Amino acid sequence: MNYGVDRERALELLEQHLANPNMIKHCLASEAVMRGLARHFDEDEELWGLTGLLHDLDAEATADDLSIHTHQTVQILRQEGVAEEIIEAIRMHNEAAHNEKRSNRFHHALAAGETITGLITATALVYPDKKLSSVKPKSVRKRIKEKAFAAGANRDIIKECELIGLPIADFCDLCLEAMQGIADDLGL
Repeated sequence: MNYGVDRERALELLEQHLANPNMIKHCLASEAVMRGLARHFDEDEELWGLTGLLHDLDAEATADDLSIHTHQTVQILRQEGVAEEIIEAIRMHNEAAHNEKRSNRFHHALAAGETITGLITATALVYPDKKLSSVKPKSVRKRIKEKAFAAGANRDIIKECELIGLPIADFCDLCLEAMQGIADDLGL
């Protein structure tokens, strides 16, 4: 399938538009999670992975202003000729900038998947060795219930995994495993 972009070009776009190494790591983590979810649902792993990788291209430019976040990303990706399915999922991962609600598995998966990466990262960082390999699935499930922990990780968005037929416990396990698979790239 032609996505209008390959992973190499997607990584170049990240480097062009994001200066913060942690933001790039978030995008890499989101890619890993989306690939894991695609495998679980027997979906197109490359499509889902590229979407996770590219979803926050304008995060720094918009200073995480949710009223405009994704608008620049959409423009950048359209200029690149990226597949509309990728662009639409990226657009919908931030409902606050649009007058629409997520309505399909791909959109819910991206929103929930990219959101849980912050919670998983924060969980790893409270361990003495700060390594994802030390994090147990039970710890992630426990941290979801602690609203004050990684407060920026919106639990309601994470729980959208249930709208696509994936119980929260299974979702946590799958996402943690996906991120553990690229722990070296994440520096965790």
